[in-house]
Order: sequence, then C-alpha cells, then structure tokens
Amino acid sequence: MIEEISIRNLGVIGEATLPLGPGFTAVTGETGAGKTMVVTALGLLLGERSDSSILRQGGDSVVIEGRWQIDPTGSVAERVRDAGGDMDGDELILGRSVSKDGRSRAVVGGRAAPVGVLNEIGQQLVVVHGQSDQVRLRSATAQREALDRFAGSELSNLLGEYEETYRRWQSNHGELDVLVAERDRRALEADELRVAMAEIEAVAPIRGEDEELAERAERLSNLEDLRLAAAQAHELISSESLDEIPDVLGLLETARRQVERASDHDPTLIPIMEAIAGASFAVSDVSAQLSSYLGGIDADGARELEIVQERRADLSTLTRKYGPGLDDAIDYLDIGSTRLLELDNDSDRIDALGIEVGADRSRVVALAARLSSVRRDFATRLSERVTAELGALAMQNARLVVEVADRQDYTLSGKDTVSFLLAAHQGAEPRPLGRGASGGELSRVMLAIEVVIAGSDPVPTFIFDEVDAGVGGASAIEIGRRLAQLAKTAQVIAVTHLAQVAAFSNNHLRVVKDSDGEVTASSVQQLQGDERVVEMARLLSGLQESESGLEHARELIETARSLDS
Repeated sequence: MIEEISIRNLGVIGEATLPLGPGFTAVTGETGAGKTMVVTALGLLLGERSDSSILRQGGDSVVIEGRWQIDPTGSVAERVRDAGGDMDGDELILGRSVSKDGRSRAVVGGRAAPVGVLNEIGQQLVVVHGQSDQVRLRSATAQREALDRFAGSELSNLLGEYEETYRRWQSNHGELDVLVAERDRRALEADELRVAMAEIEAVAPIRGEDEELAERAERLSNLEDLRLAAAQAHELISSESLDEIPDVLGLLETARRQVERASDHDPTLIPIMEAIAGASFAVSDVSAQLSSYLGGIDADGARELEIVQERRADLSTLTRKYGPGLDDAIDYLDIGSTRLLELDNDSDRIDALGIEVGADRSRVVALAARLSSVRRDFATRLSERVTAELGALAMQNARLVVEVADRQDYTLSGKDTVSFLLAAHQGAEPRPLGRGASGGELSRVMLAIEVVIAGSDPVPTFIFDEVDAGVGGASAIEIGRRLAQLAKTAQVIAVTHLAQVAAFSNNHLRVVKDSDGEVTASSVQQLQGDERVVEMARLLSGLQESESGLEHARELIETARSLDS
C-alpha cells in the first residue's frame, strides 16, 4: 500500500505531497491543475520511461519519492534486499529523479538501483488503468493475460511448467537445426583441426624455444669473430707464443718482483706487492675462462647453425599459421582438442537432441491441451461474472463473451487465442471490444473485469486515471460504488472529474493551482467536511458557492455512504 507520495518540479506541480493510505482515494481538480501529473509521478516510481519534457519550467530536476507499506517477508522485500536496499520495518521508500538533460536516477530502499528494478517491484505492487489501457485491453495479448490472472494459481502453475518445457524445446530444437544444417561444415572443420594438430604435434614446440634458438643463432652466426676475439684476448693476457711479446701476467709478475725487492728497504710496499699478486690471480682466472670458452667453441659450428635455422623455420611456420606467438600455437593444441571432441560428438549430440526434442514436443502438446482446457473453463466463469458486474454498472442487457480459440502454432503462452467480445444490448451479436464498445462502455467493462479478477488475483494497489471518461449519471454512481467495493480488499486511487465517483472515496484529494503570471504552481489539499462539500458542488455544477449546489453535494455524499454500507 502507498502511504504517501512527494512530487517536486513535475509538469505544473512545483511541490506537493499526497497523503494516501488504505481504502479509496479520489483525486480531483480543475482542468490543467495537474491531476494527471499524479499518475505520471506514480508511473515514474514504477519504472516507466522518462525525459526532460516533464520537468517544470525553471526547475533543475524532477524528484519523486514514495513511501510504501509492504510485507517485510514477501517477494518485494526480498527483491529490495537483492538490489542492496534496506527497509525500516515494513516501510519501503522508492525514489526517482530526472535531470534537465534527461538523465534518470532510481533509488530503492535508500540505495541507487537500475530503473528496471523499480519496474520489477512496481509490477507486484500496482496495477494502473487509464485511457491508454482501454486501447491495450483490445489486444489479444492483454485479454489472454486478464483471463490468466482470473484463473489464478490453477493456471499459473501449469503455465510455468509449460513455459519451462517450451523454452527447453525451442532451445534444443534450435541447436538441433544448427547441427544438422552445418553438419558438412563442421565435418570439414574437424578435418582441418586434425591436420593442424598433427602439424603442431610433429614439430613438438616447447614454450620459450623460439627465444632460446634466436640467441643460439646469433652466437653461431658470429662464430669466427667470437673465436678470434677470445684468442686475441687470451694471448694478450697469457701468451703461449715464443715471441718476446709481453703479456699481462708476465708484466704483473715482473712488477711484483720489483716491488718485493724494494720492500726490504720500505715495509710500506708490502701491501702494494700483495695487491699486485691478487691482480695476477684474478687475471689468471680470466685467462682460464677464455681458454675454456675457446675450447667450447665447436669447430662444426656451421652445421649446428644450419640445424638451428631449420628448427626456427619450422617454428615460424607454426606461429604464422596458428600464432601470433609460439605460445598461441601450443595453446591451439588444447583448444583444438576440446573443439575436436565437440565436433566428433556431433552425431551423438544430434541423436540425443532428437530424442529430447521429440519428448519435449510431446510434453508441450499435452501441457498446451491442459492449458486450453483450464482457460475454457475459466473463460466461462469470467464471462458470467463480468456480465453480472456490467448489469450493476448500468449495462443491464450487456454481455461479455470470452472465447478461447485454437491457433495454428505453439507459443510461449500456449496454443490459445483469447478474445473478449461484447454484446452491448439484448439481441446484439457479440463483437470485439475495439468495435463493439464506446469509450464509456470500455471504461465500465475494464472496471468490471478488474473487480472480478481482484477476487482471485489480488494486487495491493489499483490506480485509475479517468476511467470514468464518457460516463455520467447512474453509470457514474455505479462506477464509484464498484471502486469502493474494490477498495475493501485493495488500495484504490482514482483520478476523476465526476462527483458521483469521488463521493464514494474515504480520502479526497484536490489538486489546486495558482498563477504568478508566468509559471503555474499546483499543490494538493486533503479535503474534509465542508471543504469536500464545496469541491463536490464544483464537480457537479461548477456552482460551489450556490446553496442548492452545496445541498446537492451533501446529498450525493450521503447517498454514497448509504450505498457503500
């Protein structure tokens, strides 16, 4: 149940608060005062699309906030918690804002959330009926949904089982069609995969091998230069030739002996002598390393280089085909193995899917037949009960016929086409609602359907936006009476221009407007006592200051009380 709605900068409404609560709330006001903005505000809170055109002139953003009273253990509360929102006991706060640039922001239980969450929650909290819903009621889909709501859990459980089976059937059928249609292509893909995997396995690449081979190739390509450089360095450090060319080790030894002789006369030369000896040992180690390097250079380096280059060419072929890198080519083996297993199982999968598709189709056929049977049973009941309601809504000779016909194909909702036909008077042939009813008659039919359905598929809140358009007199009184009856089991909010409807409300709100010369600002007043009588007189005759008008208003209010008791 909606406890209160706050509106700021919406259309002509500058700032207003609507105290709602249980029972039947009537919203009235002069033309242009912004009554429909109330419904617009509720629509925004329920996740409807928005744009900046709804922003009040001079305002920075539209802001709507609503306080709901809901079951803290119910599905709505669970969805709020899933969205990260919180509740204060059984109170839920929903919010929506729309900026000048059209950007929209939703708040659920104090936390920002996608607008889609508002829509999900709203579908469980509120049913909105307006002039556009009269058009919607003419569609076969809306009529089927209305019948299904009336059938309640007896049909919804069956429909849920059918939908699950139907989706699985369609999904498997689609996969089967693809497998069969692409069997040749997939067989070719499998053959190509086998060739590719055989090629990679024949080369047997190792991760990082390409980088290692590049280093070896660089070394082998410059083998003679490396040999010459190492030999010359070794000769300069530790010459083995008979020439009297001094080498580093010989020079260091000569220097050490000279310092050693002189150290007999000056002991401070001893550390220098030891340092020269240490340098001689270090140079000797370098000489040994160069000898080892020279010994390790293979005289058959040209043959090794040829082998390395051949291996690099093989690896390059793999990376070009299955790369861009060597690791990608190696990974292709794992990916290809998985894919090949999938492709090789095509025939088994086709056989298995064929069995599943056949079984699911048989189940779809059986479940659809049961759905049709249940719908036809409830179609008869709905026809009878709505026809009775129409009699009470000053359409005594009208008759609603709900037909359930078989369609050619199966859909997510079954194999039925549901049609609402109206015989507007005695002896008339039932005709589709779109062609057999006026706007006023459609309003009453829609209300009658909702009153009947509410008994089996209760919704916390119903909102009616001028559902009484084109209706007057006794018919208007009966609409008000039915709204009051609906309000005994649900919250009802009705935007109306008829006193006969507003008279049945237990909470009467009036939208009033002022003018400052440029921008119209509206506010909402909760009417009590004489204030309500004055508004009722204005609705009846426009003569809210006439004593006869006021008396007529009081009489209507009393009549509504007696009829609703």
